[in-house]
Amino acid sequence: MIRPMIKYVLLFLGLFLLQACTAPGYYTQGIIGHTSLMLARKPVDKVLKTADEKLKQKLLASQDIRDFSINELSLPDNKSYRSYVELKNPSPVWNVVAAEEFSLRPKKWCYLVIGCASYRGYYKKESAERYAKKLKKKGYDVRVAGVGAYSTLGFFADPLTSTMLERDEASLAELIFHELAHQELYIKNNTRFNEAFATVVGEQGAILWMKHNKKEALLKSYKERLSVQADFLALVNSTKAKLKELYGSTLPDDVKREKKARIFAEMKEEYKRVRDNRWGGRAWYGRWFNSSLNNSHLVSVATYYDLVPSFLEKFEACGRDFSRFYKRIKAIPKSKTVIGKDQC
Repeated sequence: MIRPMIKYVLLFLGLFLLQACTAPGYYTQGIIGHTSLMLARKPVDKVLKTADEKLKQKLLASQDIRDFSINELSLPDNKSYRSYVELKNPSPVWNVVAAEEFSLRPKKWCYLVIGCASYRGYYKKESAERYAKKLKKKGYDVRVAGVGAYSTLGFFADPLTSTMLERDEASLAELIFHELAHQELYIKNNTRFNEAFATVVGEQGAILWMKHNKKEALLKSYKERLSVQADFLALVNSTKAKLKELYGSTLPDDVKREKKARIFAEMKEEYKRVRDNRWGGRAWYGRWFNSSLNNSHLVSVATYYDLVPSFLEKFEACGRDFSRFYKRIKAIPKSKTVIGKDQC
C-alpha cells in the first residue's frame, strides 16, 4: 500500500501544488480524496466473483458499454472504468459553481494542468458548502452539486463508482461515453467547448449503443427524456434572455434585484405549466426547480448545452461517424474553438 500511496501523492504534488494562487489546503484535500479513492479500486473481474446478482448485472453492462466505446465509438482504449469503487457517499466529488449577482458568466478557477474551468471540486460536501458560503458572503450566486462520475481526463485509470451504477443502462452508457470523450479531446480554458463536445458524444453514443443492442424500449424512454430535456433547455434559455437584458440595463441594483427575483419566480411557474401540459404531470427536473434558483444554476446548464447544437450539426455533417467527427473537431484552431458551419 505504501508505494501506490507515494505514487499518487507525488503525482498530485507535481500536478497541483506548484500553483501559487490557491490555498494549499484545497490541494491537500484533493490529494487525500483522490488517493483514497484510487486505492479503493478493485478490478471489475475480481468484483464479479463475489458480487450479488444485481451488482453483477450492472457491472457486466458497464463492461459491455466500455467495450462498445472502444470498438464502435473509437474512444480511448485504456484501464478507465475497468475497476470499481463502493462509495460511502452519494457522490465522489462535489462541484462549486458561482456567478456574480448580475451576470451570467461563470466564475473561473485556474489549475496548472487542466487550465481554467468554471467549477471547483471538493471530495467532501461539507468542504464544498463551506467554500460556497465564503463566495456568498462576497455577493456571488452559488450552487453546490454532486458529480455523477469520477474523471481525471485520463491521467489516471478512472473507476466505476457505486453511484454510477445506480443509473439505468442508457444513462450509464451516456455518462461513460461522456467522460471518455474528455480523454479523447480536452482544450484548456474552455469548459463550454469541452462539455458540449462530450455531451454530444455521450448522447449520440448512447443512442447507437441501444440500437446496436436492440434495446427498443430503453431507447424509446431515452428519446423521451431527450425531448423533455429540450423543453427544459428552452425554458432555461428564455430565462437567460430576460436576465441578460435586465443585467445589461442601467436600472439601480435594488430594482434589478427585485426584477431578477420575479423572473426566477416566473420561470418556476412556467415549469409547472410545462410539467402539467407537456410532461403529463411527471416531475422531471423537480429537484432542480425546488431549489433556490440563481444565476449559478443557469450557467451550470449553459456550460454543458449552449454549444451542443453546433457540435451536433458538425456530427451530422460527418455522417454520424465518430472518428471523422473527432478528427474534424480536433482540427479547429485551439485559439478559436468556434464550431464553423462548413462540411466535415
